[in-house]
Order: sequence, then structure tokens, then C-alpha cells
Amino acid sequence: MSRQERENAMGDVTFLVKPASGLCDMRCRYCFYEDVSASRAQKSLGLMDAETADALIRAGLSYAGPGGHVHFLFQGGEPTLAGLDFFRSFVRAAREQCPAGADVSFAIQTNGRSLDGDWARFFQKNGFLTGLSLDGTKTLHDRYRRDAGGNGTWGRTVRALALLTEAGVETNLLCVVTGDAAKAPRQVWQSLRKLGDHPLQFIPCLDPLDASRGGMAWSLTPAAYGGFLKGIFDCWFEELSRGTYVSVRFFDDLLRLMAGMAPGSCAVSGRCGGYLAVEADGSLYPCDFYVLDQWRIGNIRSMTVAQALASPGMKRFLAEGARRPAACGGCPYEPLCRGGCRRDFTEGPAGPENYFCPAMKDFFPYVLPRLQAAARMLFR
Repeated sequence: MSRQERENAMGDVTFLVKPASGLCDMRCRYCFYEDVSASRAQKSLGLMDAETADALIRAGLSYAGPGGHVHFLFQGGEPTLAGLDFFRSFVRAAREQCPAGADVSFAIQTNGRSLDGDWARFFQKNGFLTGLSLDGTKTLHDRYRRDAGGNGTWGRTVRALALLTEAGVETNLLCVVTGDAAKAPRQVWQSLRKLGDHPLQFIPCLDPLDASRGGMAWSLTPAAYGGFLKGIFDCWFEELSRGTYVSVRFFDDLLRLMAGMAPGSCAVSGRCGGYLAVEADGSLYPCDFYVLDQWRIGNIRSMTVAQALASPGMKRFLAEGARRPAACGGCPYEPLCRGGCRRDFTEGPAGPENYFCPAMKDFFPYVLPRLQAAARMLFR
């Protein structure tokens, strides 16, 4: 690393790693990465080999340096298709190469189909935070999250959760919010809570890149999303009032902002650029939603992390991401909303508009007094 690169190094870096590219053993109808990868000249970039994994580990640790932290979050497609031996080798190499005073951590997002006792014990032993995709209720889950034979996958996923829980793996439940799910927030909440005390993430469903918003069978409209968030908040606040705090990522972020702390997600931070996405061949991109040919920064096998972060492609991405909707100016909820995620922006007459802006303007007035009371309760 050059002197200038050392001066640019921030000490912490997060990689969203796709060790199996877009390969998957399921056929979720709403899969945004199937749409993204199909938009590239080369749809699948295969499985990550040992040389690329080693280059990624070395680049991350070199950037972090003593006292720094490198976080590897494995995604897909379905990342477990890279095989358990790949993950064992990756973790072993990262720990062996980690210099004194530095730190590495690991997380994975999975559909759970490949998980068995060996996987669960591996995750527990190595401290993997595991995000498991479960869409609320069996009916909602099986409607869109199907295997290659067209069969629903709820039962198998719930069994995977039981394996993880039995092994003591820290597990988050990831629920994609479709238009159908948005009609039943209380049923979604109750179904997920019956599965145990797990942090929850509710992820608004995306339409294809080149499609008009709202035109798919699973599409989530602003009105439906606003109603869903209000219903989930009601359930969340009822439990909080009884003394039970349930971690919901969006609500966690809002509470952190109200307490003067940084949020955990880029969508609520008001800016892009919180990590680097790494495809199976080592190609680097500025965002998981934009793993597209036009946003390819370079390759981790031939450039440093500092060079990637300072690259023209990254600078262009950050500059475009810094454009906030004009409606944010003077909006009383902007300090909490921060304009939202760039992937939800559409181009309007006056520049970018957030498709879900009406949802936020419906949600915040409904919850704000109770959200403020929750903040006072939790941050006395």
C-alpha cells in the first residue's frame, strides 16, 4: 500500500461477497438479483476460486491495518452453493492473516436450503450472523419463494431455522414485503414472532430495473407500504409497552438517529458508499443493487481497496447518489427519512423522486409520538 493509500485508509471496510455469483437453488419470483445479473453481458460469474478469495482477504486486511476491522457479508444468489469447504478455507485464511490489533467478522444471508448440522455448527463456531429469508407466513412465503420444481419452501426454511437455533447461531429473519404481505402486517408479525426471539428485517420488494413501478404481481405500492409499516409498528409498540423490545432494523435505525447515533443501514444514512460489493470473479461494484456492467469499478485481484474507493466509477456513483429529491427540502420528516434508498428513486420533472415518499409521509405522523416515547424509554 502506498503512502497516499495509507492516508486514505479509514480502518474499517465491509464487503458484500457473492461467492456463487447469482447461482441459486430456488426460483423466487421477485428475485431482484436474477433481474440484475440478467442485465449484464455475462449473467453468472461462476464460483469464487481460492486465488480470488485470498486476494480479497489480503486487500481487506491491508486496507484495515492494525486496529481496523474487516466485515465479510456473504450473499447471492445463494452463497452456500460455494460449499462449506470454501467457507472453512476462507475463514481460516482470514483469521491466520489478520494482523495483531485488527479484527474480522462474518455474516451470511441464505435461503437455508443447504443448511444441516455441519453448517449450523460452523456458523456458531465462527460467529456468523445469519440472515434467513422467511416471508412472514407460510402462505405468503410459498407464493413467491419456490424451489426449481415450483414447490413452496416454508417448511424446509423453518427446519433450517430450528437447526440454527439449536446450534446457538445468532439469526435474523429477513422478510420481503410484497403487495400481498402488505395487506396482512399483523399476521406477518405474529407468524414471525412465533418462530422465536429473532431480530427482524422487512425489505420492500423491488420491481425489475427497466419496469414501471407497481406493475408486477408482487409489486408494493407506496400506499400499501405505508399501511404495512404502520401495522408493524403497532405490533412492535404493543410488545415494547409490555416490556419486550423486538429489534426491527428500520425502527432501530430511527431510534439511533433520535439518540444522535449513526444508523446501521445506508438507506437511512442519507448517503451511498457504505461498502463494496464483490462478485465471484473479484469484480467490484459500489452497491449490491448496482452489480451491473456500467458500474463495475475494477477487480480486487488487480487493485487495492483504497484505489477502488477513490476510483472514477465510485466517485460518479457517490455523486449521483448525493442527489436528493427536491421534496426533501423543508420536509419535517427528512431528519429521519434522509431521502431513502437510491434504488427507490424515479426520475421526475424536477429530478429524482422517492417512489416510497408517500409511504413515509403516511407512516411518520402516525408513529412519531410513540417513536419519541420509545426513544425516551430506551435512551434515558
